Amino acid sequence: MMPPVLRKRSFVVFDLDGTLIHIVPDLRVALNGLLIELGGRSLEADEVRQMVGAGVDRLIERAMTAAALSTMAWEGGLAPLVRRFLEIYESAPTALTRCWPGAETVLETLIASGYWLGLCTNKPHRATLDILAQLDLTRFFSAVVGGDSTSHIKPDPRPLMATLDALGARLDEAVMVGDSANDVGVARNAGIPVIVVSFGYAGISPQAMGADAVIDAFSELPAALEGLC
Repeated sequence: MMPPVLRKRSFVVFDLDGTLIHIVPDLRVALNGLLIELGGRSLEADEVRQMVGAGVDRLIERAMTAAALSTMAWEGGLAPLVRRFLEIYESAPTALTRCWPGAETVLETLIASGYWLGLCTNKPHRATLDILAQLDLTRFFSAVVGGDSTSHIKPDPRPLMATLDALGARLDEAVMVGDSANDVGVARNAGIPVIVVSFGYAGISPQAMGADAVIDAFSELPAALEGLC
């Protein structure tokens, strides 16, 4: 058996929602459960898709605005609404959630090829770990940082830096893979290259985000990584 190829950039940090998994159906169920409790309207899948990526607080704010509700109308403001949403969501976070086609195969290929993988997401850490376990993805990642693992969320560079520290990676050894402007922003703020998937939840054209490479399918990721190395 041939030994793994040594590469300059052998540490790959992934975003989760929209990048590795299609999570909108489960988010929609949980959001609509909350909104209906509050007397609001249900959201369509395309609406929820545009709300993902900036953390759970912003998700609830966006959903409340879309449903013509105000967080200020509820005792305690946003915090109890976030807690109630998480109660609903975390009761069945993968009932409808699935990996994007080819994701697991490519993760296996990358590890077999000598890459080390990390995960940096704005989703709460506990929910992230539950989802990874339920989808049998935990085995791929040597470091996982959630949106509440540090005092900041992406695009602030600190969550990504914490992920790289946990991996034992230097900046010149790392690449970010994501689907949104927050993922491009966190990579740029940390000073590492970034690859964007075109099938995620970005509200703008992937080409317009200024990534170092854009892929249209997971099968294209190994070649895109080699192109950066």
